[in-house]
Amino acid sequence: MAPQLPPGYRRRAYATLASTNGEALKAARQGEAGGLWITARQQSQGRGRRGRPWSTAEGNLAASLLLIDPAPAEVAPTLSFVAAVALHQAVIDLAGPAVAERLELKWPNDLLLDGFKTAGILVEGERRPTGGLAVVVGIGVNCVSHPDPANGHPASDLRSRGILVDVEALVVALASRLAAEIETWSRGAGFAATRSAWLARCTGIGQPIRADLGERVIDGRFETLDAAGRLIVTRADGRREWVSAGDVFLTAAGSPVREPHDG
Repeated sequence: MAPQLPPGYRRRAYATLASTNGEALKAARQGEAGGLWITARQQSQGRGRRGRPWSTAEGNLAASLLLIDPAPAEVAPTLSFVAAVALHQAVIDLAGPAVAERLELKWPNDLLLDGFKTAGILVEGERRPTGGLAVVVGIGVNCVSHPDPANGHPASDLRSRGILVDVEALVVALASRLAAEIETWSRGAGFAATRSAWLARCTGIGQPIRADLGERVIDGRFETLDAAGRLIVTRADGRREWVSAGDVFLTAAGSPVREPHDG
């Protein structure tokens, strides 16, 4: 019997795909309705932020949720915070409440376990030929294996950290939690509640931080998120900076400390 998804949601499960996000966007172009989960046991050409590769070996989770017109285009990117809160809670649902103190969220899209990246989220969107906005929430979780460290930024997986999670059970738990969080988010009108839930689970508030924006680097203290989900950094001279996109590192004495690989 197929795992039960929340009402209004359905799933296409594949053995192998190049990219679950790519397959979901393809389905949107073909007129598929929203509420569709695409999963793959193996993913060969997945991607993370800034086009970075994200491969998925068997036993790990590669899943993407297609949503059609979930919110105005300017608000839709905050779905990454919705998904992060849902994923954090789904892992706790399966691993037990004791793991909660070991799990943290890192801006903008990472789930950390014991300080190591174990999952990433990528939200992508495009206008459909027939009109309307297609948004895909892609989620990759290292359940049983993880990539080799790159650039001194190690990743890990749930099993290596002593947590055994079945992928199929994770699909069901994640689908249930994400459906509930999307309802709370309410097309962006409820982002204040999502923001509060994310901040309660995040790492680094009040700590030194470095934000690499590509064209420049900001050093300061992680203050909070604003009402749009932007990172607010306070510099040593008191000036505040708002960061919409970039790579973030917690720092000690101005030097990056252990951070997970950003896939």
